[in-house]
Amino acid sequence: MLNKQIVFTDIHKAELIENDIGKVKENEVLAKMEYTVVSGGTERACILGMNNTSQKFPMSLGYCGVGYVEEVGKDVKKVSVGDRVLIYHGCHSKYNIRTEDEITKVENDIISSLEAAFVIIASMGLGGVRKLEIELGESAMVMGQGLLGIFATQFLRLSGANPVIAADLNPARRELALKLGADYAFDPSDKDFVEKVKEVTKGKGVNGCVEVTGIAQAMNQALQCASWMGRISLLGCTRVSDSAVDYYQQVHRPGVKLIGAHNFVRPKYESYPHHWTHHDDCRAIIDMIATKRIQVEPIISRIESPVNAPQIYNELCDDKNFPIGTVFDWREM
Repeated sequence: MLNKQIVFTDIHKAELIENDIGKVKENEVLAKMEYTVVSGGTERACILGMNNTSQKFPMSLGYCGVGYVEEVGKDVKKVSVGDRVLIYHGCHSKYNIRTEDEITKVENDIISSLEAAFVIIASMGLGGVRKLEIELGESAMVMGQGLLGIFATQFLRLSGANPVIAADLNPARRELALKLGADYAFDPSDKDFVEKVKEVTKGKGVNGCVEVTGIAQAMNQALQCASWMGRISLLGCTRVSDSAVDYYQQVHRPGVKLIGAHNFVRPKYESYPHHWTHHDDCRAIIDMIATKRIQVEPIISRIESPVNAPQIYNELCDDKNFPIGTVFDWREM
């Protein structure tokens, strides 16, 4: 069976190619995709060959998508042909073959497939929020309002954080954050950014911060804004460490906790408080979307044919204001 797949063939170059889908093994699932979502930060870093990426071409990404099961291996127990499923660590392609443990069944029929396509990336934002262990009434901030950040902002609101502060250089993203639950949205390039954060937290600084940008300067700002005994979850992947941190004054003496929040650092089989499995978080988010506690539709910027992939990835490489909710539609491929 022939497949169509977006491949990074070299630095700053993406192509839509045709290849063979291969055979389904005993523990694998073949899904025909409806939508895949562009994860701007990770995909831009990879196509540009930045630090802390594989830097090996060709490569295929697209770890956030939804489709329907077309075939299952003989050992697969959790899903059946015809089930709608989330595909974790798949590719931007018409078909994906993944092992059963990388498949999550979408059991709530209320949400659309377009909304479901964002669930995996939303789960990463939720993982960063859970690790802060926010209590009702604590202040919280999200550095960066890309896809992970805009979901983290919504989850902090649901967690009872007050106030919720969003930080981003892009005014449109700050406006969106305010619409989706942030109490304040500040530009971190303002010279008085830290003072603004301190002012709205009554001089204390933020109890919890999700750092999503992966930029060393933003990390330094997060430390400057942290309260006594504050917590910072490191959700963004740092590609370049170019800003010195005074660990005594900014971490050790005020008792600030720095928490690694990479999505791989999760329990694999059973959830426990503040540390949920990937599948449990995905199922929880599906239900939160269905009950309108979490919003996806305002985040969706555009839906593109995979044929336009070369142009889309040129924009991702060159445009700092790349639309965060960019989706590939595979239904007519």
